[in-house]
Amino acid sequence: MSLEVKNLVKKYGDKTVVNNLSFEMKEPGVYALLGTNGAGKTTTIRIILGMLTYDEGQVLWDGKALDPMKLNIGYLAEERGLYPKFTLMDQLIYFAALKNVPKDEAKKRIKYWAERLGVEEYIYGAPSSKKGKKPKEKTADQLSKGNQQKIQLMAALLSDPEFIVLDEPLSGLDPVNSDLFKSIIKEIISREKYLIMSSHQMATIEEFCKDITILDKGNAVLQGDLNEIKKGYGRVNMIVKCERDIKPYIESFGLNVVNETPDGYHLKVTGEEQATLFLKKLIEEKVPVIRFELREPSLHEIFVEKVGEGNEN
Repeated sequence: MSLEVKNLVKKYGDKTVVNNLSFEMKEPGVYALLGTNGAGKTTTIRIILGMLTYDEGQVLWDGKALDPMKLNIGYLAEERGLYPKFTLMDQLIYFAALKNVPKDEAKKRIKYWAERLGVEEYIYGAPSSKKGKKPKEKTADQLSKGNQQKIQLMAALLSDPEFIVLDEPLSGLDPVNSDLFKSIIKEIISREKYLIMSSHQMATIEEFCKDITILDKGNAVLQGDLNEIKKGYGRVNMIVKCERDIKPYIESFGLNVVNETPDGYHLKVTGEEQATLFLKKLIEEKVPVIRFELREPSLHEIFVEKVGEGNEN
């Protein structure tokens, strides 16, 4: 199986919001679609899912036009939405039925995901202190945003989809629930699913995604294997923290100071040779070095370079 997006174009009047976009997933894993707000990420996702028409191009699954009615797809939308006044169990059973999951099987899957996500009391009702009183199930409007997000993730996964789209899955979650969602994403990956993720949390993308596309104003400004992209930049980011002021040494080497924090100086160097010479100088001058790190740029830094301040409207 494979997903292929070929020369996709979407226009609204004279405005092109997706411009000749192409990318491919040849095997299970996670593909990242990145970009600032309005870059075309969600529009692309909605086209792939058949929610929007497009002007040119193709969306193929296993070499044939992707049919959302035939392919088992799970979708966690950026815009959260549950029926506010219906019980969670009724909604989940309904969502499963839309994907042709038998009721008995749906209940088994709901139980599994409820335990994984820690939402049993909301779906089945908290035990009552009064004897003989049935536990009261919750409706969606009685849940916090984070717990509503858990329910929506359950709804996306109930059909055991082959292809899954997560649009900003960790948005608004606290660190504990972010880690919980990450553990579930890892579980999805282990089941060899095809997954597209869109997120503004670059560290999460680095954690899960091998291949990326960065969009800016509908155009793909960077694509490919993230590790190879980083290697192409080289190890030019250096962090140095010392017990003495090293500003005179930085100035003498003509190094570019990106930032100065309590964690040390964040510097840009020309390469490993310049960094080594700088460290050698500090040692020769008997400057106590607490931290010395030379690394490739982070995805955050690459993203800002491609679509940051100099490229904004």
